[in-house]
Formats: sequence, structure tokens, C-alpha cells
Amino acid sequence: MRTGRVAVFAPSPQLTVTVEVLDDAPDIHIHAGGQGVWVSRMIESLGVDVVLCAALGGETGQVLRHLVDVRLKARDVTARNGAYVHDRRDGVRDPLVVMPADPLSRHELDDLYEMTLVEGLNAGVAVLSGPAEGDEPVPDSVYERLAKDLGGNGCQVVVDLSGGRLAAALEGGPTVVKVSHEELVSDGLAESDSLPDLVAACERMAGSGARAVVVSRAAEATLAMVDGGFALVSAPKMSTVDTRGGGDSMTAGLAAALAQGKSLEDAVKLGAAAGAVNVMRHGLGSGSGDVVRELVGRVRLERWEGDR
Repeated sequence: MRTGRVAVFAPSPQLTVTVEVLDDAPDIHIHAGGQGVWVSRMIESLGVDVVLCAALGGETGQVLRHLVDVRLKARDVTARNGAYVHDRRDGVRDPLVVMPADPLSRHELDDLYEMTLVEGLNAGVAVLSGPAEGDEPVPDSVYERLAKDLGGNGCQVVVDLSGGRLAAALEGGPTVVKVSHEELVSDGLAESDSLPDLVAACERMAGSGARAVVVSRAAEATLAMVDGGFALVSAPKMSTVDTRGGGDSMTAGLAAALAQGKSLEDAVKLGAAAGAVNVMRHGLGSGSGDVVRELVGRVRLERWEGDR
């Protein structure tokens, strides 16, 4: 089913400040960030209309409103958005300051939920993304409700979550689940990062009704469960500038392909290509759609029939 648009739920985007070096002098970059922002940016790069559904509040929220570079549907709130300052002058991210997001009030949450539901149903494809690590702007139960209410009314739901948020979203029955092997192990969903254990975890998650489960495995081939079958997905190797955001770009590729009416197998290939491109760049979710489309034909998908 072709929808042509994706709604991304990002309850509390972050204000990001990164210090780098340009011509032997400090070079400061200020951007809107957070998983939902990075996913939305890549979806738009892939030629798909996207709307970011978020709550904005405090001084950080005021600045973010001017920095978000995709179509934004925002609920003004009193809760402050989070922010961080990273020093990357030596090539490695060193967190200097991290300010967590404030939790939304009951009325703020209700309004954000309704707004996201309307946008998701109008779009036909929705991505449920999480806040930054340590932030708790909304309760985990919101993800179960959104997955259930969106999916139950014809919207294809893609989730990229971990911990309690992932467990809640699975109860709602998403269409596609994207998760990393580290998250599966740390959340206790897989006994180890061996393929048989990851396969068993995928099968358990598919019990929620998910048609596809995609497990990124760092430098190893991605494991994908599509309509009950398993495959290892290998993307071209690229020189790495920053590994952060590769998984978010993969999620963006999955959602964009669904909106374009592609099969789940082709969606997995587009996601793998988008993730490969992201690591070449400093900006998260900033890869070129042209490069991603060029790499799709070089993604290898091999059926996996190993022991379980």
C-alpha cells in the first residue's frame, strides 16, 4: 500500500550543541536532534513527505522550533526540551553537559497523543521513536496505545525502541520492529548475540503481530525476519566518520519504503543502504537520498536457514 507520507512521533526533541575544529579553531554547531528528528531528516532525503509530531517547551523548545528542518506539528508545552553539549575536537564525542527533558503534564500528553494519532492516520505510515536516554517525557504506555490505535485503524507502524518502551509497543502490535542486537541482549529478550538466540528473540517479538523484525548488528550483517522467513542483509562497507545515527537512518529507510508502497524485503534493503550512508557523515540522518538509492542495488540479502 502506497501512502506517500510518514508521521514521526518524537515526544521531546533535543537541542544539540557540538564543538568541533575548523582551521585549528573551535567550530560550534547547533542543531535540532534526537531520534525522531534524525529519522525524519533521512525520510525526507529519500523523497518522502514527513511530519514530525513533537512537544516543544522552555527556552530550548523555542530555539528548536527554528531549527527543525522538516515539516513540524508541535504542541506548545511548559515542559522544557532536553539539550546536550558535546566536545568532538579530538574526533571522539565527549559529553560536557546533558540537560534532561521535563515530563509532560497530563493535558499536554493528551494533546500530543491526539495530534500524533490524527497525523499518523492521515499519513498511513507512522514511526514511533523514543526520547533521549535518561529522558522520561511520556510514560511507556503511550507507545502501546499509539501502536494499537494507529495499527488498528489501517496505519502501518514502525517502532525503533528499547527497554520498557519496546515492551509496551509490542503489546500494541506494530507492523515493523527495528532493534539492535545490544538492546535485545540488555533488555533480556535474547540470551546472547548469537544468531540462534537473536532468531529466537525475533520469533517471540513477531508474536505481537509484527510482519517484520530487523536487528542491526553493528559491523555484522543485519538480521531480518520478514513474513516468517529469515535473511542476513549486508550493505556496502563505507569509511566511518560517526557511527551514531546509523540505526535511525535504517529505520527511516524502512518507513520511507513502506510509504512508497515497496515490499517488506525492499524496505529492509533501503533501510540497510540508508544506515550505511549515515556513518560516512558528521550530521546524523543527513545522508543524500541519491547516494542511498545508488547503494540499494549493492545490498545483498541472503536467506538464513541455520539451526535455531
